[in-house]
Amino acid sequence: MRLDCRVAVEESERAGGLDEAAAVFTAVRPRLFGIAYRMLGSASEAEDLVQEVWVRWQAYDREAVSEPGAFLATIATRLSINALKSARVRRETYVGPWLPEPVDAAADPYLGAERGEAVEYATLLLMERLSPNERAAYVLREAFDYGYDQIAEVIGTSAAAVRQLVSRARRHIADGRRSRPDRVGQRALLEAFMAAARSGDMGELERLFAADVVNTADGNGAVRVARKPLVGAERVAKFLKALEWLWEDVEVDWTDLGGRSWALLRQNGGVYAALTLDATDEGIDQILWLVAREKLHAFED
Repeated sequence: MRLDCRVAVEESERAGGLDEAAAVFTAVRPRLFGIAYRMLGSASEAEDLVQEVWVRWQAYDREAVSEPGAFLATIATRLSINALKSARVRRETYVGPWLPEPVDAAADPYLGAERGEAVEYATLLLMERLSPNERAAYVLREAFDYGYDQIAEVIGTSAAAVRQLVSRARRHIADGRRSRPDRVGQRALLEAFMAAARSGDMGELERLFAADVVNTADGNGAVRVARKPLVGAERVAKFLKALEWLWEDVEVDWTDLGGRSWALLRQNGGVYAALTLDATDEGIDQILWLVAREKLHAFED
């Protein structure tokens, strides 16, 4: 009887401990997702990583942790660095170009953004240029306002090294931004581009394009999706002219997400693709297509 009572007490204590652990984890979960998403550029991968943090938190000696929030953020960041290294290896087998997955920062309660510009799609694209440690330092500093000493503890280096990482990351981001149109200007260019593309007006397309325009489609092997970026105004215009089949059975809708406008191509009741672009003073220099089904969740009703 005593043994049964002792077992019952221990089980009750364990249950209570897990309830407390869950409450702590739930409170910091938005920040964990925000870190993981900015590091990986994928909402689904970020969700998986946050779940892994929870598994580790359950098994850890939680009484030895004086600051659970900081501890969990450290786990999330370190797992993200490792996952990013692995992701870059996996992306070598990805079919065609890989683009980040946008999320609706306003609607997603798990994003936990203190600084919204760090989750803008333009920033996610530019962060692909960074090393895993540069990206971690940049995310923690720019998105969550961590101090250099805090970041040093998280990624296991010195504060001086962190300053260099953040400085290099900022420089890479700044170099990639160049002069871009504001949101109104970007939307106007997107509408003009869509009108020219749907009508097959190659002359208008070439007029809109910068000479070195790049057309990139992320389809992960989807049928009839270009598997290599196309470069050059004439070449991209010819490619778009050849897409006459596409416009016959799609409806075009518009939305704003990640700090930019998107054209949504709806087909058979669902979103077939999401399209956005960037431009410089010389014209449209980047056209981005998201066609892979796993990248379109944020656009679905």
